[in-house]
Amino acid sequence: MNQKEWQAIEQAGKVLQLGERATLGEIKRAYYKLSKRYHPDHNGNKEMDTGQREKMYKLTAAYELLIRYCNDYRFPLIKNKAAPMDAHDPEQWWMERFGQDPLWGGRKR
Repeated sequence: MNQKEWQAIEQAGKVLQLGERATLGEIKRAYYKLSKRYHPDHNGNKEMDTGQREKMYKLTAAYELLIRYCNDYRFPLIKNKAAPMDAHDPEQWWMERFGQDPLWGGRKR
């Protein structure tokens, strides 16, 4: 992902008032909460003024960008046997570096 795309994602997070990290559920809840505040069907106005329209466009664009980013992110579902080390397994990482060292290894019996 290039710098411009990261900046767009960071900006989308700010628009939806999210922190540095957010789950898919948090993104959806933030969007629904803010859209209720600005959408004319939810706040009693039948007509959208220009500011509300702009805010809804920004909210929707930010939400769609973050959802598209989340949908494109893939996790491996099977262990890659070709890789020497699984970067997501902290126990394996520890054992490869320190092994059964008496100080760091398992319990003494």
